[in-house]
Amino acid sequence: LEFDKELDLKIERVHHFASLQLAEDSANPDYLTRMGQLQNLLTKISEAAAFVGPEIQAISDERFAEFLEAPALVEWTTRLRKIRRNKPHVLSEPEERLLALGSAALDGYDETFSQLTDVDMKFGALIDAEGQERPLTQSSYSSFLVKRDHDLRKRAFHQFYAEFEDHQFTLAASLAYLVKADVFRARARNHPSALAASLFRDDVPVAVYDGLISSVRANLAPLFRYYELRRRVLGLDELHPYDTYVPLVPEIETDVSFDEAIERVLASLAPLGPEYVGALGEGLRGRWCDRYETKGKRSGAFSSGSYGAPPYILMNYKRDVFSDVYTLAHEAGHSMHTWFAQKSQRFQDYDYPIFLAEVASTFNEEFLTHHLLEQTTDRKMRAYIINRQIDDIRGTLFRQTMFAEFEKIIHAIEERGDALTLEVFKTEYRGLLQAYFGEGVVLDPQLDLESLRIPHFYSAFYVYKYATGISAAVALSERVLAREPGSVEAYLAFLRSGGSKFPLETLQLAGVDMTGPGPVESTLALFERRLAELEELLSPSS
Repeated sequence: LEFDKELDLKIERVHHFASLQLAEDSANPDYLTRMGQLQNLLTKISEAAAFVGPEIQAISDERFAEFLEAPALVEWTTRLRKIRRNKPHVLSEPEERLLALGSAALDGYDETFSQLTDVDMKFGALIDAEGQERPLTQSSYSSFLVKRDHDLRKRAFHQFYAEFEDHQFTLAASLAYLVKADVFRARARNHPSALAASLFRDDVPVAVYDGLISSVRANLAPLFRYYELRRRVLGLDELHPYDTYVPLVPEIETDVSFDEAIERVLASLAPLGPEYVGALGEGLRGRWCDRYETKGKRSGAFSSGSYGAPPYILMNYKRDVFSDVYTLAHEAGHSMHTWFAQKSQRFQDYDYPIFLAEVASTFNEEFLTHHLLEQTTDRKMRAYIINRQIDDIRGTLFRQTMFAEFEKIIHAIEERGDALTLEVFKTEYRGLLQAYFGEGVVLDPQLDLESLRIPHFYSAFYVYKYATGISAAVALSERVLAREPGSVEAYLAFLRSGGSKFPLETLQLAGVDMTGPGPVESTLALFERRLAELEELLSPSS
């Protein structure tokens, strides 16, 4: 176990270094070579370590119980219990080695999808209202959907999906075989379903997944009301899906330097106390964050940490884009989760799962929203902030739940032995679009192809964690903002716990029970409250 820990420590540090370099300049041939070498090394290590699981599982229950009581193994109790619960799903050593050897082949479908959509597919360019030619790409597509120009949004949508239509059969085959691989792994390891296999790692009951879908399905009426508000405010005769991303309040003209953004984020998080705010302020003012866009740098933003090293943040901060202040708050949440977990847990217990990761980041966004609304009485600014929060909930809770339901459906089809074809994907997705958009949105036929273009579908049953994450974050933030006794201490204990417990246990200690509908329903209620505020702010008589 100690050897395994030392090896994992070194692997994590090397991977962290290589991945950060590649993010800094994705075209650097040395960085690309280094990452390729590392991936090959990881495959060899996985194959060489294939015997560890079977040997631990071969220990008798009586002997294993003795090990758990041994003073020398007290630091490993949590890790050993997590390993042991896998016993029904660990195969013989030759079978484990065979699965390890086949992992690269079974994991290749996401790379096929990525190469096809990011490299081979060409989306052309669009001429905007000023006569400027703007390239249409996978990454730029979303920027067209937030433009005020309705005709530009419409042209971007149809031109983008025309390319997907030209490759729809290839994309459908890739997704179908990805689902087959998921089902194969689940059956090989004696899980009742691919969904159950995925949730098993976090000890999350299937009932939690199903409960999320049921709760959201039962509360779609406010979402339909929001779409009708959108149609009215945008002055459209009919609303299409490509009209659902443009902000109802145009981007506020602001000029917020990175240093000013730090101060706003820190001020919003003041209720968490001096330890949190002090450490975050020192890190952000220091060298935690690669702040600005440079040539070759990865787009977007992320936080990444390794044990014993600072949690680094990559951003492409722009002082005239107000949403970048939110991005900073979000990534700071991830970084402080890592910082507290490292300080409080041993290496083998510090790393927290994705199920918990989005809680800390979204929590910070909720605090920033609350702080900004407290600081302004300007109606336009308030409408902008509230519209942003509404769209966050729509995109993170409603939309990701729709995706989660689609994943459940297509895996169940494969498990029944029925064929997953292009028409099956499109038909099943069309049914979900009709359910989640309602009758007030005109669903263009091309939108069925969205079922083939979501990268997260290549990491099965991942997206539901965004929906549960925002629900837990809202529940926790409301407790702290309401100044419930012990709520701050409970939240910091959640951050400190890292991966020392399973996610649902960790959240229960912080005061949130994800096994019931409460957190999801609280978030749905927040959506409806904010919608009422936005309707009042944007009403013609206001």
